[in-house]
Amino acid sequence: MDGQNSLFTLLSGAVVIALLGLWTYKKSKGSNSTTEGYFLAGRGLGGGFIAGALILTNLSAEQMVGLNGQSYGTNMTNMAWEVTAVMAIVIMALLLLPRYLGGAFTTLPQFLRDRYDEGVRRLTVILFMLGYVLVTIPSTLYSGALGVMKLFDVQHVLGISYTESVWLMVWLIGIIGAFFAIFGGMKAIAVSDTFIGIGLLVICTLIPLIALYELGGGNAAEGLKILAASHPEKLNAVGSSTDSVPFATIFTGMIWANLFYWGTNQYAIQRTLGARNLAEGQKGVLFAGFFKLLVPVLMMLPGVIAFHSYGGNLPSIDLAYPTLVANILPWYLQGFFLVVLLGAVFSTFNALINSAATMFALDVIQPLKPELSDARLLGLSKWFTAALAIVSFCVSPLLMYAPDGLWELIRRFTGFFNIPIIAVVLVGIFAKRVPPIAAKIAICFHVLTYYMMIWGTKQLFGVPLDIHYIHVYAILFFTEVAMMLAIGKLYPAKKAWSYTPRPQINMTPWKYSLAAAILLIGLMFGMYIVFSPIGLAYQEGIVSPYFWPALAGLAAVTAVLAALAAGKWNKTYSLYIEEQNVSTEVPPAVSHIKKAGNDDDAR
Repeated sequence: MDGQNSLFTLLSGAVVIALLGLWTYKKSKGSNSTTEGYFLAGRGLGGGFIAGALILTNLSAEQMVGLNGQSYGTNMTNMAWEVTAVMAIVIMALLLLPRYLGGAFTTLPQFLRDRYDEGVRRLTVILFMLGYVLVTIPSTLYSGALGVMKLFDVQHVLGISYTESVWLMVWLIGIIGAFFAIFGGMKAIAVSDTFIGIGLLVICTLIPLIALYELGGGNAAEGLKILAASHPEKLNAVGSSTDSVPFATIFTGMIWANLFYWGTNQYAIQRTLGARNLAEGQKGVLFAGFFKLLVPVLMMLPGVIAFHSYGGNLPSIDLAYPTLVANILPWYLQGFFLVVLLGAVFSTFNALINSAATMFALDVIQPLKPELSDARLLGLSKWFTAALAIVSFCVSPLLMYAPDGLWELIRRFTGFFNIPIIAVVLVGIFAKRVPPIAAKIAICFHVLTYYMMIWGTKQLFGVPLDIHYIHVYAILFFTEVAMMLAIGKLYPAKKAWSYTPRPQINMTPWKYSLAAAILLIGLMFGMYIVFSPIGLAYQEGIVSPYFWPALAGLAAVTAVLAALAAGKWNKTYSLYIEEQNVSTEVPPAVSHIKKAGNDDDAR
């Protein structure tokens, strides 16, 4: 990019970000004076804002860079992390969200304190904090830094080394992001995320279309034919045992890893906890599921196109997407791309920082000093998150030394905290007499055992354990569940735990929630048909003779089940949710709404 175009990109990007910042400030002004306003947007978020915040929190530069890098270096098997997340999203929307909102929880550790004790709460806070500062925040900043570096050719423009460029971009992006994160609050994050989400959808649709147009010599359809006919194995999502995501792992550890993220990860579920009613919360979660199904096309197909364009000649697989964008995107769209890229980075970064602040204030400081005012509590949380941000700035550049790419490294390290948390939550919900000590033992056991199974046996004894890390997820999940159940059987809690509903909002479910869930699951299977050996990965043509009959059969089954879900199944589900949330503690206004019937949002 020449100097004039670079200046235009910077100026146009700065103007758009400034306008968005002013509009966000106007919409969120006055919402940050209380802890509930700062952390949950005053429990007033609608489905659109929740969906935008969820998808922007989840789909950041980490996906743009990491997923495209994996499809460039291997094939489409890593789409399993995105597409099969639909199952976890459905469970979150239909089962877990009603319980969280019905209990009026602000953080997941609060729920675990209510179910177990203060010690379990503290352990989960420690796991979350370590995961955020050592893995999630650094990966977000690093991937964003790579995109900006390649777009502006920072290394050559400034005459500095690759390593120095990474450090510079990480700190520059991080400082700007930290400013917005600390002073914005949840309402500001949700408002800005909605509009950045629209931009993300637009730019991520344009890039594969333009790339296919370039690959096909001025014809996008011809470019698609080249993808399907030349190296069709790159479009295969059904992984073998030698792929980075073997197909079998979808049915073992991946289920629990995705359920952790969408059902228990504080920085993801915090958006849903700010819903103004259950119906809006369910809409937001399920709408985010439809966006997830677009990820293989929007954030993996460009990596395959980059392989056809550059072969295996890039120095790092994580440079596939930034290189493609720098080469094919017209100069007048690069400012728009810069806004979306930085917006996606800031969105995830802000969500992480805000969630860390929430847990620090409500799960660490408030239990120790309950007399503190909201203003003092918010002040301490902001200082804490500033310190957390600085530590993450120092860790982020170290990710450049990941041998198997950013995406693979992140998935391995999240194994330290995702499985024990989801195991403790599920056992806590469904096993009423499992005591707190069982959860504490399971968490400590997991951290040590996971390290030994992934790295320890090789480093300490020279004997690597030849089991895929996603299978290790499943092995440890079932081991820890069995361990907690056994302790609960031998040393049961003196008093069985019971869920106490205390809703502060209307708990009428969205009447199309079951139908939307069925449609999502049907589309999930459809994506696997498309990216399989009977679909675009067919070796002897564009698609196999079984492709269209398989899609037609799936569509018919999905339509029948969705019709049932919109009718009698929905009535049964609505009755179940109502029974779960009957409480004498319901505020009068909410009680009045429930007695009056479904409100407009539920309809």
